Amino acid sequence: MTFFEKDKNSAFEAKETAQWIAFGPVIFQSARVLRNSGILKVIEDSRSSGLTLAEIAEKVKLPLYGVRVLLESALSIGLVLVNDSKYSLAKTGHFILNDPLTKTNMDFVHDVCYKGLFSLDKSIETGKPVGLKEFGEWQTIYEGLSQLPEQVQKSWFSFDHFFSDDAFDLVLPKVYVNGTKRLLDIGGNTGKWAIASTKYAADIQITLMDLPGQLNMAKAKITDLGLTDRVSFFPTNILDEQVKFPTGFDAVWMSQFLDCFSEAEIISILKRCHASLNDDGYVFILEPFWDRQRYEIAAFCLQQTSLYFTALANGNSQMYSAETFLRCIDEAGFAITEQVDNIGLSQTLLKCKKKIAL
Repeated sequence: MTFFEKDKNSAFEAKETAQWIAFGPVIFQSARVLRNSGILKVIEDSRSSGLTLAEIAEKVKLPLYGVRVLLESALSIGLVLVNDSKYSLAKTGHFILNDPLTKTNMDFVHDVCYKGLFSLDKSIETGKPVGLKEFGEWQTIYEGLSQLPEQVQKSWFSFDHFFSDDAFDLVLPKVYVNGTKRLLDIGGNTGKWAIASTKYAADIQITLMDLPGQLNMAKAKITDLGLTDRVSFFPTNILDEQVKFPTGFDAVWMSQFLDCFSEAEIISILKRCHASLNDDGYVFILEPFWDRQRYEIAAFCLQQTSLYFTALANGNSQMYSAETFLRCIDEAGFAITEQVDNIGLSQTLLKCKKKIAL
């Protein structure tokens, strides 16, 4: 991975970056309030003419003092420019305000991660999601997803779907090929893949396998769409190694699912897939690997997301490198017959076939 082989900064640049890190939480909250309060929007709407401090404060109905300290922060962050005492929107401010990826990441970090990350050190020490106590007394966040506050749920699902939804149309033809008709969707979440599958071909049958709380949300949506004759449900705790997976499927599908587990748990899940899958069947895995990204900023986003898993999700998983993940696949008795990188925003599709009898 050539992104991280050399130190590209001068000593001055490195010290400057260190100050950005030191004030990182301040910068984040400043940018979020500038966005949510409407300050960036009214500046954008002024176009090239710009607005004075007083004009901005009047438009957003906030105290002059509060708007002033936010705008002075925004200047050094690079969100706004000032000329002749009039503020205009800079390029970074445009993306904070309008870019779907940036908005999704910012909402997820604030609503889901921010307070829980205060316990990151304890989570590192214990291997448990200590920060999850901000929301409830669960072992993992997945047990409590259906009980999270509405805004937290909204930001969590928006983040989860944002990085996979744009890949679904691209991989559907690769999954439903060579007679694949019956598919087990493990970690089916809200049923988005199952719904996309039923739209792709009329003879596809899907079984969704997930925690009961998750499946209840998916079942409600699938019932509303009239798809219960084509989508069935298998509620279970996948971490229970005594649970045997249902059989008789042409393929198993897991999208952004195995990154929710430790390496040992990934191997356990894949071994149970191995036992339940027909000998000529395939396991399809859609995952974003940080060492398979086209751009360094994409690797950055995935590497930082790993700390959400550490502090809040379960304490022992991450956004994996392909190097680490592929070792798990091999140990579980599968061989990769096809690997397609750079699907959609950040995904890799792995097509796996049994290589040995376990």
